[in-house]
Amino acid sequence: MLSCLRQGPQRSPLDSHSRMSTKLVVSAQCLWAERVLKPGMLVVFAPANITTEVKSVEMHHEALQEAVPGDNVGFNVKNVSVKELRRGYVAGDSKNNPPKGAQDFLAQVIVLNHPGQISNGYTPVLDCHTAHIACKFAEIKEKCDRRTGKTTEENPKSIKSGDAAIVNLVPSKPMCVESFQEFPPLGRFAVRDMRQTVAVGVIKSVIPKDASTGKVTKAAEKAQKKK
Repeated sequence: MLSCLRQGPQRSPLDSHSRMSTKLVVSAQCLWAERVLKPGMLVVFAPANITTEVKSVEMHHEALQEAVPGDNVGFNVKNVSVKELRRGYVAGDSKNNPPKGAQDFLAQVIVLNHPGQISNGYTPVLDCHTAHIACKFAEIKEKCDRRTGKTTEENPKSIKSGDAAIVNLVPSKPMCVESFQEFPPLGRFAVRDMRQTVAVGVIKSVIPKDASTGKVTKAAEKAQKKK
């Protein structure tokens, strides 16, 4: 189980979700919380940018007044369809640095076991928190020393097993990630190809997508009016 190392804005990667009666039940893990996840809280689901109200929180079918960092919980939301959410989406407090979708991100990658050369355009699958999405190596910016981080070669044509590099990555589908420094569980990943892990990496920075468009549910609107 992942644990909270320091306080910060709340993040809960979605593991699964299902429809029960008129509510959507979301299974997630509360990783980071300045304010815990609790009923009445307005959350944003990224990268879809859907804002809604948490109606209830439960663990092992027992109602909770709040969820704290490290808890694996289910929480109920209204006015959101099953088709609107996916495994790998991230829920966060709408009023405290809410999560956003990533346009692209910069990462330090260490190639562990790849039979050939990796060059710009390579598009393996990245496993990052609960997301499982193909991402393109858009630009290999530099090779670096894996211990010191010092640049050893700029704009290399390719990298191979044993190399460490700074790479710009572009997701093929909507994806929510964070820098490792801010949210370690959402900022580290494994690179999967040929049924094996060929590389690992940590995210240094993220360019977010425009979050001006999205959906605010009726439940969220009512909750906002009450406050």
